[in-house]
Amino acid sequence: MIHKRTRWALAPWSEREDAQAAKLSRLLGLSPLVARLLVQRGFGEPAEAERFLRGGEECLHDPYLLKDMQAAVTRIQAAVAQGEKIRIYGDYDADGVSSTSLLVRLFRSLQADFDYYIPHRALEGYGLNKQAIKLAADEGVKLLVTVDTGISAYEEVAYASELGIDVVVTDHHEPPARLPDACAVVNPKREDCPYPFKGLAGVGVAFKLASALLGKPPLDWADIVTLGTIADLMPLVDENRVLVRMGLERMRQQPDIGFRALAEAGGIELEELTSTNVAFGMAPRINAAGRLDHAKRAVELLTTTDYDQAILSAIGLDSLNKERQRIVDQMAKEAEQKWQRKCELAAEQGKEPPPVIVIAETGWNVGVIGIVASKLLERHYRPVIILGADAETGMCKGSARSIDGFDLHAALTACESLLDHYGGHAAAAGMSLPLVRVPELELQLGELASSWLASEDWIPKTKVDLACTVAEATLDTISELSQLEPFGMGNPSPRLLFERAELAERRTIGKDAKHLKLALGGGRAALDGIGFGMGELAAKLVPGSRLDAIGELSVNVWNGQRKPQLQLYDVHFDPLQGEPFPDREQFGKVYQLLRRLGESQTENAIKQISGYSGLAPATVQMMIEVFGELQFISIQAGRLRPAAAPQKRELSESLAFRTAKANAEKEVAPLMGAAK
Repeated sequence: MIHKRTRWALAPWSEREDAQAAKLSRLLGLSPLVARLLVQRGFGEPAEAERFLRGGEECLHDPYLLKDMQAAVTRIQAAVAQGEKIRIYGDYDADGVSSTSLLVRLFRSLQADFDYYIPHRALEGYGLNKQAIKLAADEGVKLLVTVDTGISAYEEVAYASELGIDVVVTDHHEPPARLPDACAVVNPKREDCPYPFKGLAGVGVAFKLASALLGKPPLDWADIVTLGTIADLMPLVDENRVLVRMGLERMRQQPDIGFRALAEAGGIELEELTSTNVAFGMAPRINAAGRLDHAKRAVELLTTTDYDQAILSAIGLDSLNKERQRIVDQMAKEAEQKWQRKCELAAEQGKEPPPVIVIAETGWNVGVIGIVASKLLERHYRPVIILGADAETGMCKGSARSIDGFDLHAALTACESLLDHYGGHAAAAGMSLPLVRVPELELQLGELASSWLASEDWIPKTKVDLACTVAEATLDTISELSQLEPFGMGNPSPRLLFERAELAERRTIGKDAKHLKLALGGGRAALDGIGFGMGELAAKLVPGSRLDAIGELSVNVWNGQRKPQLQLYDVHFDPLQGEPFPDREQFGKVYQLLRRLGESQTENAIKQISGYSGLAPATVQMMIEVFGELQFISIQAGRLRPAAAPQKRELSESLAFRTAKANAEKEVAPLMGAAK
């Protein structure tokens, strides 16, 4: 048996949705599978589906629907006309860098007198700060335009006003109850903002400002919007989908100097660029500047007009990213060792490990603690907080990541008496507090997790879009699936469930047989499956049996041939699923057949006994496992040998027997209830 590694959450489906999918398939000429996916994702009406699949510039909303957009445009136009010095004030992450770079392009085109400022992550921290505002005043700045920051900077904006500086805020983060008293506050998430799409990244809001000032959307800058939107994990729906699709196409066909250099330094093929390449290839290199040095290095790359300078900048960012990876690996190793020590101490005291992983260390780089937290979350699937402490001040800066069901923001709010500052949302957050308060924070968060989370919440969940058949996984259908791209947050690559799929073949591949290769179905219509790191499952699978598998469809190209392929995420194999549990007499007959065969290859024995007895190959395999556990036979290196004089033992002494019988009874119980 192969148990599921995660909880499978199959999206609900109804007869009404079946009818909608059939209508879409007929009217738009789509395969039934793609039509079902569109319905499942909320695009059940033909006009909605058409807009999602093929919508372009006409789908972009009027920028003046954003509250305060007119005021922002008026103030900026006045500053340009009067020759006032403008300063763009950005953030140090990839969205902030993208937003800053887009406004650099904008103000260049407007021939404004401007420069930009991004705070240093370690020395200044996030957002507007009074020292930077004082510096701006001393240097003659009359207008600050914030991008990807500023929505919570009430005191800082008031201070700027005292120094004679006007502020236009553009941001996309959740607004507080009290907004800054600025010339304009442009944020689609304002309660009084009628803008129809709330999911813009900071760079998306900057793009809308540029659209209003220029009188049309600057679609040539969609590449910048693409970078920030994907890097900041914004939903790839509505306007974001349109802009990212356009931006990817521009980077493929007419890449700007900065993106060409970034791709060359990172070994990224622009002709085949996808949202995944941006997320895992480009964004980390842009982010590395702000994490380890200063984000202005990334802005310089994205705004330079000199290719030689761009290559030098890109190589520098690539080196920073490699150093970032080294630091992350070392910190993750140290954090893992500290966590294992906590688990050992708990075991020595007869206790369970703490429900929440809270690890603090003096000297850790606070620019990468979020990445380390994500790594430990993926490994252990429990809420994680990683903190870097300053030895001189005794203060910690932390970054947190969480699991489904444990709202980090709510949890930190419950612990706010321990914190100097915190912010974030349900899945990710940041905080600062004295190092001496960390143990109490760990204790309180652990109590909350134990109270809020049920037993099933500690098991990772795999969200499944649809159940489908091997026959539906054709090259034409997979080609149609590409129409749903770009994939990302809000529009993930479809994960499909293949139920009771016949296993035609299985084997291991790769170095040390680490990976699993399957063939599902039969004949020329077989679907290849590849499970990276799943090689150990091969020995538990029997050709001719049936299994359930979850994965993503793709096209495998090898020696000029194109074949459908399923990238496996999880597999469930129950030898007795759909089969009656063998009785004691059948066990006895199979054992006698094994003794007659004598020493033999296990796989050959399964085939022969299945043919003699009429039992399914998977059932015979289960019975052989039981005999091996009871030492009636020995199994080594794929060969079995009956014991010469086995001791008499009951079948119930075998864990494999008890488990298989219990699972079989679970299958029968609902049927018996229905029969009554």
